[in-house]
Amino acid sequence: MRYTPAGVPVSEGWLQHSAPQTENGAERQVELEIAVLALGESARWLQAAPLGGAVKITGFLAAKSRTSKLPVLHVNSIEFLEGNENGSILQEEG
Repeated sequence: MRYTPAGVPVSEGWLQHSAPQTENGAERQVELEIAVLALGESARWLQAAPLGGAVKITGFLAAKSRTSKLPVLHVNSIEFLEGNENGSILQEEG
């Protein structure tokens, strides 16, 4: 975790996704990795997430920068799917 000059926590990492999907009537396994970025309280929760743990993250996609159009998932909420019977949810307010 790092901090902006204003003291806002920032956490960056990678999210790996794997799931069966139906395409044109045929099922296939899709897998991808995408960069994730979390600010504020979301950054603290993302930093605490165990490596390899199952999470559900919602947010929005944006370009990495003005010069790089690679997608980055900006985190709005995190739901930890393992280790808690009902899931533990962090959701950004506002």
